[in-house]
Amino acid sequence: MTDPSDADPDPLRAPPGERSVPELLRFGVVNLDKPAGPSSHQVSAWVRDAIDETLATLDPEGPPTRGVAHSGTLDPKVTGCLPMLTGDATRMAQVFLEGAKEYVAVLELHGSPPSDFREVVAEFEGEIYQKPPRKSAVSRRLRTRTVHELDLLEVADRRALLRIRCESGTYVRKLCHDIGLATGGGAHMGHLRRSATDPFDDRDLRTLQDLVDALAWAGDGDDALLREVVRPAEDALAHLPAVTVARSAARSVATGAPVYAPGVIDVDDAAIPAAVRDDASNDSDAPTDTDGDAPTDRDTDPDPPLAACFTPDGTAVCLGRVVGDPDAENGTVVALERVLL
Repeated sequence: MTDPSDADPDPLRAPPGERSVPELLRFGVVNLDKPAGPSSHQVSAWVRDAIDETLATLDPEGPPTRGVAHSGTLDPKVTGCLPMLTGDATRMAQVFLEGAKEYVAVLELHGSPPSDFREVVAEFEGEIYQKPPRKSAVSRRLRTRTVHELDLLEVADRRALLRIRCESGTYVRKLCHDIGLATGGGAHMGHLRRSATDPFDDRDLRTLQDLVDALAWAGDGDDALLREVVRPAEDALAHLPAVTVARSAARSVATGAPVYAPGVIDVDDAAIPAAVRDDASNDSDAPTDTDGDAPTDRDTDPDPPLAACFTPDGTAVCLGRVVGDPDAENGTVVALERVLL
């Protein structure tokens, strides 16, 4: 007879609101206010070391975090919203590429602003072309990025204050340079602060000192502040469409299986691409085009959006993309990209 103590442990975490402090630290997110001076990499290392020191006190038999991941590099002089994923939550770092980022920047003009300055700035809202700067960590190929909103907040002498909400991967320094060229007089970026990284913004930022204090008090048995500073990693998925799966299906995902139709409980409409909707709705009575085929967006529909799968109690299971009909009796519904268990 098999000893129950030899059975594999349940791979599912406790619900987000019921986790112990060590569990929270090993699968958490901190909406950090990065100071000017250190690099994003250095800040990540400080956060990792501080958390590992507390874990060594609270749970000496358990593992360290094994790493901390940030939401996208900020230059040393740049301040603001730099969410940090801790421990196993580092597997979901790609989610910050799915949302927008927002900045407040000082544009330093090299001459007096032209009379049509506001109109010149407005021309850079929408899809723009950019080539990454020479010191960037990516290939310097011309690419497009979308500036969702570009507001001219204030102009004083040769300085302009801009609010920029843009696609991840947009170079604000290059945007400022290009606006300067368009004015005919030149410009460069002055101070820059990131005010939001979806789904986080600057309304509840926490400093490094907040984190260090919270960890110290948690080490002494008071975890109230820590639970405000370090949030369940699921909070970093709030901007993604959600798929709710049965706990039995989640346990299968932990072994690498995709999410099959019988295990799907609910799916946000935003997670389902048009091609999947069309396949599910097509039948013999569906209207056809001139070639006799049912009309579909398959040729024009972009890749299915990244979705987050959860158990009914809110525990994150995986990241993936909906590729099949959630209402079908069988077949794969979500193809996996990252297992989070």
